[in-house]
Amino acid sequence: MSLIRILVDGYSLLHAWPDLARGRTRHSETAREALIAILTQYQTSLGTPITVFFDGQGLTTHVWQKAAVNSVEVIFSRSGQTADDLIERAVCRFQPFGPVLVITDDYAERDTVTNFGGLFSGCATFIAQIGDELDQANRDRHQYNRREQARFRNH
Repeated sequence: MSLIRILVDGYSLLHAWPDLARGRTRHSETAREALIAILTQYQTSLGTPITVFFDGQGLTTHVWQKAAVNSVEVIFSRSGQTADDLIERAVCRFQPFGPVLVITDDYAERDTVTNFGGLFSGCATFIAQIGDELDQANRDRHQYNRREQARFRNH
């Protein structure tokens, strides 16, 4: 059974990925945009919808448009709620449609998600999966280009 959606605890993943937006604070717009960009590449390669949740407000229109165009949904919690609250609600709402995967290093959140019937992955494991998937996509693209170049030369 395939996943119907991947739910990402945005700041948890940013904190676990120091090479992403090196030199920027983990809560900066630059770091969030870098995360959204890499998740967009991953989503395009994988095909599974992704929603990224961040604590707090402050998402710019520019990032919203970028996320909407690239099929990565970005949600900021409002005052009085956390990203974890929104993730838990999403797990419950998606449950009737199939399995969802939550990406977080928050152990309490992992327990809650599994109690609601969701799956979870740690951030380091997910980062490695993204790297593997994007590497494979690049190899596939390179092979395709070589075949097309050879085919073009033969005509």
